[in-house]
Amino acid sequence: MDRHELSAAIWTKSSYSGNNGGDCIEVAPGIPGIVPVRDSKDPHGPALVFPAADWSSFVAAVKDGNLPA
Repeated sequence: MDRHELSAAIWTKSSYSGNNGGDCIEVAPGIPGIVPVRDSKDPHGPALVFPAADWSSFVAAVKDGNLPA
């Protein structure tokens, strides 16, 4: 997916983004088959694009505390 195709994406900031110095990510859910992720401090910078199933597995592992240290 190129940058042009993400220009209409609706980005959502992490619910954990608080007063933490701006270290946050944004995701653009709702695009079939993929989940774009970007740095909220650099909204015009690059986005990483993950297969939706891989992103779901990652989020589940984070929630369950199953990531290696």
